[in-house]
Amino acid sequence: MSIFLKANWENIIMANYEIDPKILDPFLPKGVEIDLFNDKAYISLVGFMFKKTKLFGIPIPWFGTFEEINLRFYVVRRENNQIKRGVVFINETIPYPIVAWMANKLYKEHYTVVPTKHEINQANNCKKIKFEWLLNKKWNSIYVESSIKSSSMKQDSLEKFIYEHYYGYTKIDQNKTEEYKLQHPSWKINKVVNYKIDCDFEAMYGKSFSVLNRTKPEAVFIAEGSSVAVEWKRTKLNFENERR
Repeated sequence: MSIFLKANWENIIMANYEIDPKILDPFLPKGVEIDLFNDKAYISLVGFMFKKTKLFGIPIPWFGTFEEINLRFYVVRRENNQIKRGVVFINETIPYPIVAWMANKLYKEHYTVVPTKHEINQANNCKKIKFEWLLNKKWNSIYVESSIKSSSMKQDSLEKFIYEHYYGYTKIDQNKTEEYKLQHPSWKINKVVNYKIDCDFEAMYGKSFSVLNRTKPEAVFIAEGSSVAVEWKRTKLNFENERR
């Protein structure tokens, strides 16, 4: 399978909020349904480092390392006897217009461009990670302090549910959806000992998500990450002729 994009994803912070599934309905691609954990729907504010980015195996000079901030929720597609767990992105934010343009043009994704920055410090068996992005002249941020010691995710845990969705779904219109696949190993996680979220969800993602400004995350995780590959092939799901 031809690989479109390959990169290292590092220090992947997930701030996870329980959310009313009705809020997600307008963003739900046709052919998938909300994936629940213990009968709850979740949405995640994500911050991580994109490094050593390659397109079709070719490094991107000057633009290969950057921060990404995104808001995503979790879906499942049941196809014959196969269950495909995936994510839907409300928005993905990066600092480079050319990278965003390529993703939006090629794949009809929802990338936007704002200034970003990060701080990563490690000492005394503790690491401190902070991702920031500038919106309306104010720096928003997601910050985590964690142990350096890593461990595997436990089976049937919330962190395993959050991190291990290996498909992506893009809503093209009311009847068309595109499906793609991600490749990466199961990640190691670090224990979070402190965190701080400073995000204006309404200004960043729209009025639908203003409730998150008043919601405390149910859990905040950080994974060490790995090399990640996104396959070139996208399956086009067309439901125009489906009976209503």
